[in-house]
Amino acid sequence: MLTLTHGSTQKLIPMAQIAQNPLILIDGSSYLYRAFHAFPPLTNAAGEPTGAMYGVLNMLRSLLLQYQPSHVAVVFDAKGKTFRDELFAEYKSHRPPMPDDLRSQIEPLHQMVKAIGLPLLAVSGVEADDVIGTLARQAEQEGRDVLISTGDKDMAQLVSAHITLINTMNNTVLGPEEVKEKYGIPPELIIDYLALMGDSSDNIPGVPGVGEKTAQALLQGLGSLNTLYADLDKVASLSFRGAKTMGKKLAENQEMAMLSYQLATIKTDVELDLTCEQLKVGPLDQALLLDLFSRYEFKRWLGDVENNRWLSGKSTSSAKNNAPEEVASVPEISLSSENYQTIFEQTQLDEWLAKLKNSELFSFDLETTSLDSYSAEIVGLSFATAAGEAAYLPLAHDYLDAPEQLNRDEVLAQFTPLLEDENLAKVGQNLKYDRGVLLNYGIELKGIRFDTMLESYLYNSVAGKHDMDSLSQRWLGHKTITFEEIAGKGKKQLTFNQISLEQAAQYAAEDADVTLQLHQKIWPLLENEAGPKKVFDEIEMPLVPVISKIERNGVLIEPLILSAHSQELAQRLEELEKKAHELAGESFNLSSPKQLQTILFEKQGIKPTKKTPGGAPSTSEEVLAELALDHPLPKVILEHRGLSKLKSTYTDKLPLMISPVTGRLHTSYHQAVTATGRLSSTDPNLQNIPVRNDEGRRIRQAFIAAPDHKILAADYSQIELRIMAHLSQDKGLLEAFAQGEDIHRATASEVFGVPLDKVTGEQRRSAKAINFGLIYGMSSFGLSRQLGIAPGEAKKYMDLYFERYPGVLTYMETTRQSAAEKGYVETLEGRRLYLPDIKSSNAIRRKAAERAAINAPMQGTAADIIKRAMIGVDHWLATQDPDRIKMIMQVHDELVFEVHEDLVDSATQKVREIMENCVTLAVPLQVDTGLGDNWDQAH
Repeated sequence: MLTLTHGSTQKLIPMAQIAQNPLILIDGSSYLYRAFHAFPPLTNAAGEPTGAMYGVLNMLRSLLLQYQPSHVAVVFDAKGKTFRDELFAEYKSHRPPMPDDLRSQIEPLHQMVKAIGLPLLAVSGVEADDVIGTLARQAEQEGRDVLISTGDKDMAQLVSAHITLINTMNNTVLGPEEVKEKYGIPPELIIDYLALMGDSSDNIPGVPGVGEKTAQALLQGLGSLNTLYADLDKVASLSFRGAKTMGKKLAENQEMAMLSYQLATIKTDVELDLTCEQLKVGPLDQALLLDLFSRYEFKRWLGDVENNRWLSGKSTSSAKNNAPEEVASVPEISLSSENYQTIFEQTQLDEWLAKLKNSELFSFDLETTSLDSYSAEIVGLSFATAAGEAAYLPLAHDYLDAPEQLNRDEVLAQFTPLLEDENLAKVGQNLKYDRGVLLNYGIELKGIRFDTMLESYLYNSVAGKHDMDSLSQRWLGHKTITFEEIAGKGKKQLTFNQISLEQAAQYAAEDADVTLQLHQKIWPLLENEAGPKKVFDEIEMPLVPVISKIERNGVLIEPLILSAHSQELAQRLEELEKKAHELAGESFNLSSPKQLQTILFEKQGIKPTKKTPGGAPSTSEEVLAELALDHPLPKVILEHRGLSKLKSTYTDKLPLMISPVTGRLHTSYHQAVTATGRLSSTDPNLQNIPVRNDEGRRIRQAFIAAPDHKILAADYSQIELRIMAHLSQDKGLLEAFAQGEDIHRATASEVFGVPLDKVTGEQRRSAKAINFGLIYGMSSFGLSRQLGIAPGEAKKYMDLYFERYPGVLTYMETTRQSAAEKGYVETLEGRRLYLPDIKSSNAIRRKAAERAAINAPMQGTAADIIKRAMIGVDHWLATQDPDRIKMIMQVHDELVFEVHEDLVDSATQKVREIMENCVTLAVPLQVDTGLGDNWDQAH
């Protein structure tokens, strides 16, 4: 229950709950595949894959800890064919074979599940769905409630008043009403729904031309499949598009529809040699589980097993593997809403203000009307000072009368001294956003000590997502209330000020509570890792306000330039489409992979070079680029795709993104997305605007300076190659950079054995490809493709390179070895990238991890350097007039400024000085600067 304190009364608000002690039926096969693809592909010291096992066990443990059931079954698909294969030979035939790395984990996982004490079922001739369906209906008939944990939409047909589905990956629960809301039809029509539209994941054919909307319209309008076929003439009277001809299609495909119905129907009468009552959770086989967890190096669970606490809720082991544990088992303090409060009166607010002022640290979160910090309005504030003790302060809910909520301006005035107090430590989740919103009210958030998103990211950037909902599940074993659960989704989604107070209060207070408990869980671990902690303290946290300022500064763009560009692109796209149709000999949709597959591989007879996971010939950009070397049509398709993306993403969209408040474009920068530490940006993505072609440069021309100002661009020159020279300490590279030589020309001179002044353009191009290829771990085969030469010749080039620069080869070899031993690599600052595939038995994955091991220290160090530069530049800018000079963008290795014409010379000199001296390497850092009326001129 959630207690809302309102004056002298208390309102008790019931929380929706799944029935007490349900029979839990777990779709083990669904868990297995989801874990394999969603969890890090870990390996033990012997190189055996463990990621899927680890993921399944984590999901099982989280679910069981949450519901504490007495009866459970974990159901897996058995080996061999099922009755559906006999009905339809093509059933699931398009699925690729199970990866070896997954297959090898099944048997030990089964052993672990049984050792934990969980009943495990796998019945030959049927699928896991059928076993689950049979048990669910049996339990329902006995009056027992059932909770089915799966991600399979087919299971929705089983939902009833006593049978509920839960998807633990996105934390959604489906009862009868939720099924109807999600699919537009009740559970009893789900089979009909699947029979009509088919199911591509299982290769159930359905009726050609019937998609999700059409299937819904048919069933909503006329009822079940049998009712539909009993009176096909009525189909034409329905209002959906294509209704006039749909009756004929249905008649022509009746046999296929009925077959699809059989295939989609979950059997509920499988002969089983046990009953639901026999599915009791048994005792833990301690000896076997200790042996299995030791072999597969699940060290953090060993203490729990030794103390018989694996399913009791408290972790006792702090042992660590090479990679830090991505998933904490359960919270040290169970999350309870019992002590959450909602503040309505000044006396309560005074108590909380005093509590916050006297706290060593408090968590803080805003609830607002928008994700856009510039336009967002504050609806309420939440905060927590201790685990389980949180409060929500509503300020602008639409449905509350003035006497029932405190005045927002007056409250913010009381909070301002606390929020602006540098010495009052605060923790939040993505506090950059909250800082931006508070600035709309003239409040500058200070004392930002911790950010749980960045703590998680610095501890292990590849562990998974770093949003609060994901972190809560991973670190606390707690499913948070999601925004969609209280606000809905799509066009009908409510803004926070429209959400009922009861729901809003619990959601907001939970945010603050979870954030504080995440910090209490993650920080002690991060604090013990010297390198990552240093990056957190010295780079990522100080960067938060810097990025916030850049976002709010924004950049001016000229819509007319983009509009003209869009029109030209539209004309060019039309020309390319005509050309493609001519080359194909017929019209087709250039954006349809299926139609393109037919044209290229069936009608033109081009040999496919790669297949999709579903087994179809791939038409990816990589494949088309390879085919374009020998065939004209793929080249046209590639150009069409590129221009179409530029048009939709930039020339059409950017003018619509101009803020009505500022008249400028405001991107959002993200610190916790890329694995190596580089910033990313969205809305718009500035990192993806092409720089090497005319179309991309024309887009940059629309990024303009304000009147009497210039755009100043400052770009690190060949920074990753300079970092390579520093890391490898290769004498040849160090000398070339120290003397200020053209590094690509110097490399060409060494590799091809010619004087510097005799190096040809072609030789320099080859040397450049080698230099940058080595940074990304390129093989001789990759180099041969890039240069268009024979693999043998490419290998000769690389051998010559390593002869001339032996330090580089030594660095690469020692880095691979160190990565395999430690499981991670580090930047010069101490940022870590964990490499779960570095010991994989799958050669492709292992090689990819080795390439990442070589590249990550360089790319990550480059990210650390430009972030230090941004912090340094920001300190200097704090002494300048913000109306005359401001930092407006960060893109790759480049910082972009808007500078008043009077300050151009001094600003250029100062920016270059700060950027070139923010760190010291064995070679000098070089910054190239440019000026112009727009970004293209300055770049």
